[in-house]
Amino acid sequence: FPLTALVENRIFCLHGGLSPSIDTLDHVRQLDRVQEVPHEGPMCDLLWSDPDERSGWGISPRGAGFTFGQDVSEQFNQKNNLTLVARAHQLVMDGYNWSHEMNVVTIFSAPNYCYRCGNQAAIMEVDENLEKSFLQFDPAPRRGEPHVNRRTPDYFL
Repeated sequence: FPLTALVENRIFCLHGGLSPSIDTLDHVRQLDRVQEVPHEGPMCDLLWSDPDERSGWGISPRGAGFTFGQDVSEQFNQKNNLTLVARAHQLVMDGYNWSHEMNVVTIFSAPNYCYRCGNQAAIMEVDENLEKSFLQFDPAPRRGEPHVNRRTPDYFL
């Protein structure tokens, strides 16, 4: 059961973000991944944490995981000889967004999220030299489906 991925030992890929309980990639490897996602702890954090403009660790307004600052991502990348944390979990209007002085990138691959956000989607391509580029996608028109108004809970946005 993959929880994270590592591209050429340099790009750490995960859904959410970093955890105050995890300093090294070896700590990630030691996690018991064959379980329901707990409400707290390192597995929860890897799935639900978000980068933040404030330094250090913070309480996540989502109620799970933490927020982490540029100092945290820089220290994690340096300690683990990484160039990038690539993550998802947050809507970004252009499909991808750099943060923490390019130590972290958020990639969102669902265009026009919940049929109401008007965002682009993106995927990241990595070449043999670990150069990164992004392909962006506009939402496809909804053809042949009846228009349904659904209110999406703000939690998912």
